[in-house]
Amino acid sequence: MKSVKLFLKIGFMIMLAVGHSFAAQDTTRVSQALKSAAKLKKAVDKNDHKGVAETYVTMANDYYNQGNYAKSEEFLMKAKNIYQNLNDKKNLEAVTRKLAQSQEKQNKITPAISNYNMAAQMSYSEKSRAVNANDVARLSSSSPQQKVEAIQNNISISSRENEQADLAESYSQLAEVNLQQKDLYKAEANLNNAYTISKKEAPQQALAINQKLADLYVENRNFDKAIEAKKKVLKEDFVKENSQEKVNQIQELADIYLKKNDPKEAVGLLKNAYTIALDKGHTLEAQKSVKKLDSLYAISGNTDASMQLYRDFLGNLPNLVSKDRSLIDNKILEDTEQRISQLEKEKELKDELIRKKNVFNYGLIGALMLLTGLIIIIFRTLKKVQVKNKKIALQSLRREMNPHFIFNSLNSVNHFIATNNELEANQYLTKFSKLMRGVMENSTEDFIPLQQELDLLQNYLALEKTRFADKFDYEIDVDEDLGMHNLQVPGMLVQPFLENAIWHGLRYKTEKGFLTLSFVKEKQYLKITIEDNGIGIEESKKQKTLHQKTREGRGMKNTMERIQLLNDLYKKEITCSVKDKDNNSGVLVILKINLS
Repeated sequence: MKSVKLFLKIGFMIMLAVGHSFAAQDTTRVSQALKSAAKLKKAVDKNDHKGVAETYVTMANDYYNQGNYAKSEEFLMKAKNIYQNLNDKKNLEAVTRKLAQSQEKQNKITPAISNYNMAAQMSYSEKSRAVNANDVARLSSSSPQQKVEAIQNNISISSRENEQADLAESYSQLAEVNLQQKDLYKAEANLNNAYTISKKEAPQQALAINQKLADLYVENRNFDKAIEAKKKVLKEDFVKENSQEKVNQIQELADIYLKKNDPKEAVGLLKNAYTIALDKGHTLEAQKSVKKLDSLYAISGNTDASMQLYRDFLGNLPNLVSKDRSLIDNKILEDTEQRISQLEKEKELKDELIRKKNVFNYGLIGALMLLTGLIIIIFRTLKKVQVKNKKIALQSLRREMNPHFIFNSLNSVNHFIATNNELEANQYLTKFSKLMRGVMENSTEDFIPLQQELDLLQNYLALEKTRFADKFDYEIDVDEDLGMHNLQVPGMLVQPFLENAIWHGLRYKTEKGFLTLSFVKEKQYLKITIEDNGIGIEESKKQKTLHQKTREGRGMKNTMERIQLLNDLYKKEITCSVKDKDNNSGVLVILKINLS
């Protein structure tokens, strides 16, 4: 007999091996898992980190509602890390609180307190901050009175906000404190309150609270009330409409009768549970009823009933398994969880590839920025060197006086002395010294006031007039609209043109010539005109000796270089026009300087 029974048990266990490692599941859970897997794949494919986090939160909530708090904690941790990286503080607060609740359910009090505290610190509302702070006080305080005060505060908040699930949980927590205080009456009342509140919107929470209440009664050997509590939950719609849960509750009721030492009633309940499990296709629940009945038959020595039970079960097993959706669902769930795990690995790999790519891109951008910076520094340095060189060149050109002019001026002084005309020699030397001093004083400045420039030019023309008294007269006209002291012009820029007019035009004229120098404002420009009625450029070239032709006209070349440098450095748009007048009647020079 024993060997037959053992054989039947072995066959029974083999046929159930495919599903024995899983708790019974319903189709809703499978549907949720498949939806989560599809949503996670979509988020991973799009590299949508927020979408991935939202999927993790959904899965964590599903596991939490099923009582699988370890899995809930696992997915909440993943979601928390993503929200931290995204700096999504609002979602981070909600996930952190849920994580604390999952850890508390597993009796991980220290990390739970830490997460409740973090949620309180990052809360956006006074209500949320207060709720989390109360949970911190509830878990960290050693005083039952302080625990009760913290829970009562949360009860007030949940009632005001009409948050039924939180309100039921607070009453359940209050019952636990009542039990610590050995106040069974209050514990019973609070658990009944929690059950009444939760059964409307949170059946899973209601079932857990009902089990707490039944355990409380059993522990205090109040079996009748425990039986009453279980019979009450069996009448609820969420149990009557769920045959799997109905079988579980009947089995728990049978356990209470066994503890009450009423095996007859327990056997009847287990047979009822077995019949429902066979009819609705719940293999694992049927197996559980068979094992409990077998234990009871063994105690009573009713081996025939036990053998008959196993034969009946094995006879119905093929049909039972074919109807049992939970076994298929378990396989689907297993595959789905493996797929989710694979998707997570793909996400990690993808994130790592993106990270490496970003590191490379940022490195390349950094190198390009560094190279660009170096190029800019080199360019600016070269620009500064060029500007400095141009300023040095400009300063050098400013300090250059036409050696021809200096040589002729000294010859004139020598001539005056040789002819015993000491008075004119002294006067000429005084004017020459004054001119030289003015030129040297202004040689460090690129621009000088117009009044100083006019003084230098008048001094220069006075010198040349002294030397060539019978060759020309001159006139200087200045526009009254020009600010003589405020207007800045390049120093001694006009002098070479005056010198050319005198030495190469007016000096060779048979009759006395005339030189005009004028300064006029035209819009934003200063127009400087030098006009003479000398022999002209072409005729002057014809009269040059071979030696004069081979000599470089340094004065004019110096001036043109200065104009170019001034335009480069200061953007003054200085233009110069030199041309013969009609019928070789002299030369007209026009200089324009931008004043803006």
